[in-house]
Amino acid sequence: MPIAERQVGAVTVIDLSGKLASSEESGKLKDKVSSVFFQGRKQVLVNLGGLTYMDSGGLGELVACLATAKRSGGAIKLANLGKRVQDLLIMTKLLAVFDVYDTEAEALTSFK
Repeated sequence: MPIAERQVGAVTVIDLSGKLASSEESGKLKDKVSSVFFQGRKQVLVNLGGLTYMDSGGLGELVACLATAKRSGGAIKLANLGKRVQDLLIMTKLLAVFDVYDTEAEALTSFK
């Protein structure tokens, strides 16, 4: 799963593409988010627009990222959920737990 990181003002945007699934790459997203918060950056947006698949392991990584954000006194938001990812969050009742936005622009504006 490729992960790209970029800054938009004070917000760190993490772009995901491919599959977020249980595999040998497990923990890659959590490590990236932990690194961002360790560097003192407190506003993180995870852009899921390029994600094609997510399983329970990937969902667990998102939950771990949220826990890291809360422990660090920061905020993590999700944007551009595809239908399958959104359905998974609805089925697991986690949609209400995450701060979710339809577009990256909406999510970035919400940090202000």
